Amino acid sequence: MTEQIQSQSGSQNGEVLLTMTNVSKSFPGVKALDHANLSVRSHSVHALMGENGAGKSTLLKCLFGIYAKDEGEILFLGKPVNFKTSKEALENGISMVHQELNLVRQTSVMDNLWLGRYPLKGPFVDHAKMYRDTKAIFDELDIDVDPREKVAKLSVSQMQMIEIAKAFSYNAKIVIMDEPTSSLSEKEVEHLFKIIQKLKDRGCGIIYISHKMDEIFKICDEITILRDGKWINTVNVKESSMEQIVGMMVGRELTQRFPEKTNTPKEVILQVENLTAKNQPSIQDVSFELRKGEILGIAGLVGAKRTDIVEAIFGVRELTEGTIKLHGKTVKNHTALEAINNGFALVTEERRSTGIYSNLSIEFNSLISNMKSYLTPWKLLSTKKMKSDTQWVIDSMNVKTPSHRTTIGSLSGGNQQKVIIGRWLLTQPEILMLDEPTRGIDIGAKFEIYQLIQELAKKDKGIIMISSEMPELLGVTDRILVMSNGKLAGIVETAKTSQEEILQLAAKYL
Repeated sequence: MTEQIQSQSGSQNGEVLLTMTNVSKSFPGVKALDHANLSVRSHSVHALMGENGAGKSTLLKCLFGIYAKDEGEILFLGKPVNFKTSKEALENGISMVHQELNLVRQTSVMDNLWLGRYPLKGPFVDHAKMYRDTKAIFDELDIDVDPREKVAKLSVSQMQMIEIAKAFSYNAKIVIMDEPTSSLSEKEVEHLFKIIQKLKDRGCGIIYISHKMDEIFKICDEITILRDGKWINTVNVKESSMEQIVGMMVGRELTQRFPEKTNTPKEVILQVENLTAKNQPSIQDVSFELRKGEILGIAGLVGAKRTDIVEAIFGVRELTEGTIKLHGKTVKNHTALEAINNGFALVTEERRSTGIYSNLSIEFNSLISNMKSYLTPWKLLSTKKMKSDTQWVIDSMNVKTPSHRTTIGSLSGGNQQKVIIGRWLLTQPEILMLDEPTRGIDIGAKFEIYQLIQELAKKDKGIIMISSEMPELLGVTDRILVMSNGKLAGIVETAKTSQEEILQLAAKYL
């Protein structure tokens, strides 16, 4: 097997830094990895692809020692390694930039960078040296952030840059990037690619996990595809096409990316007028209507304040003015609970921090927004109803899980997302708001979520969907509301618009 991998990629320069051969890992009820392989060379970007739950994260966790592998061998720089902790992996030169950023938000940027290895002057921390070293790394990577700034004040993309700078400071040989562009704007993505190029020039090997095909074809050299925990193939990017890769990932041809549109918008159910948020910079004077059975997309560049609209409707962002009418009646959502009772639901973007209770079961996560419906007359919770509702979420959303009791944190991102959407559907909302519902989810699961959104629209729900991916908005929605710098730049009919028009509107108030 290894010879085959070697010969396939022998045409490329760069020495092999890391080889993982026949790595297997089982969890109760699930075989997460079944003889998976990966070989990464210096001076190259190696994409690791597969649907959610194909075993990508598990493979890397075995490398980092977060999970102990059941069998298989890992060679790093020609020597067998078996790291016990991620700290050990870091010190040996393997570092990871996570999809969910792991920074201490209350401290400064440079504190985060040197956490656990502060430069000392006698018994004291040498702040001046720390500042100089951080500045030098930032200059090298063209990162424009003040090392003394608090992390909490930074944007997501800046945090990401700091994670990469951290890897850089450890002189990492292998840098793993898990969905690094999932929350970045196009300009920021360009910057990230420049940094990846710099790491490449230094001789690093980069393992790049992403679901965005166009990115992978732009920056990667090789692709390894996993499916259901098995190694399918390792191919050279230059010699492969998108269709081939998707075919290998999904194991079937995906002829279409988006389901057919079958919903027909009816009468208006939601009127939003002059929404202006209290804490500026935020939304100013936003008005729109939403019809029954309509999918309304919200587009805009990063920082256009798209999320603020749904937060304001959901009662978690204070308004100075603005009225929200549902079925012609004014609703005032002061809190999220009021909003839920009034028939609104919001699926947030940051799954990990605001969407799930990661160390609790799927059952708890499915039912938490709808608890009062399980109360029996005796003020006890009906176990039977709770069980059947959880089962409904698992079945109707097609969640891949061994049992109800499984903690949600152990599921893949796509499956977590499905549980969250299922949870909200149990509250029988009239208006469903989705903020980046397919962030970090693979092609197959995306399709399922689009189908789901379609189905809901057919049942006369009003759906608002924020997305940064243009093709997604154009493929799923009926109309698109474009935001620019907190103001409404225009509302366009999806069938009659183009990417160019949307981007022009998005830049209207910049």
